[in-house]
Amino acid sequence: MVKFVSMKTLSLFDFFDQRKTVSHVAILIFALIVAVIIGVSGRHPDLPLFLVSLFIMLFAQLEVFIFLGYKLFAELDFDKSPGEITRVILIRFFIFLTGCLMFSMILFLFIQYAENYIRGEDNIRVVYNFIHGGFQNWFKSTISGLSVGAIIFIVLLWQTSLRREQKLREEKLIFQNETLKNQVNPHFLFNSLNTLSSLIITHPDVAERFIIRLSSIYRYILENSQKDRVSLKDELDFISEYHDLHKVRDEDKILLIINTPNAERYNILPVSLQILVENAIKHNMATRESPLTISIYLEDEYIVVKNNLQKMSVQLKSTRIGLKNLAERVRLIAGRDLIIEEKNNFFTVKTPLLK
Repeated sequence: MVKFVSMKTLSLFDFFDQRKTVSHVAILIFALIVAVIIGVSGRHPDLPLFLVSLFIMLFAQLEVFIFLGYKLFAELDFDKSPGEITRVILIRFFIFLTGCLMFSMILFLFIQYAENYIRGEDNIRVVYNFIHGGFQNWFKSTISGLSVGAIIFIVLLWQTSLRREQKLREEKLIFQNETLKNQVNPHFLFNSLNTLSSLIITHPDVAERFIIRLSSIYRYILENSQKDRVSLKDELDFISEYHDLHKVRDEDKILLIINTPNAERYNILPVSLQILVENAIKHNMATRESPLTISIYLEDEYIVVKNNLQKMSVQLKSTRIGLKNLAERVRLIAGRDLIIEEKNNFFTVKTPLLK
């Protein structure tokens, strides 16, 4: 299996997700340093026990705060409207604060019970003393730490959004440029016009249908090349018309099999299937005895384009720029990778569906 994966800027979220061992060690060292600084800067009658309790509080809270922050904010869907994004962030921020405060309070009471047990003191009034005396100080210190953490998360979200939008604009320009090349592909247009020229004399009725389909194909490309998504059904209708043009030229040399129930439920990147079908036609031989068979079907949350390998004796030099651009575009819009496989004499490309 081959996957095209582009380089991307490593954010704090990625750091804690991808380098878990390093992140835990970093948090542990940070908590230890802060506990020692706070401990030696004040006068505490039972300094060793205080340092241990403070270290456990800092380490556990940082682990939970970062874990919740990552789960709630690392994979936000920025394809929604600004109002929806704001609403989701506010709801998740409320959940984040509530969860952090609840955990911090439970942990604080647990440590108070543990300290009293170690000292041999009575634990009956721990909760009472917390509510009537220690709550205010605990809340102030905890909310101060959370506020700093919240600001950091908001800045990270803002930076992530800016990087994503910038990358999306860059890739959109690349994709539009590639699509423009497909629009004016001289080879395809030349062959189509040659076919049309012969049909006008011999089969004028077929020539008329050919012109209608050719016009429809270019209209679809022009209308949708700048969009982020189109209906899978519309894209498949476009592919069927595109295949019909080749069918008129090549008769039964290229077979197209489409099996996509409930296609109207899904969306896909515009012109993406055309790039994959064109790639199959471009790099494989097709004869009546050994036709090129292209199958398009649904598999889990992917649309699959699969063709039998019939490589030409003299292969065209392929840079796979079209596939690479499509792979990057898919990753940015769908958040998943384009999957490319070449095995058992078949070439398969799986493109994530958009709901």
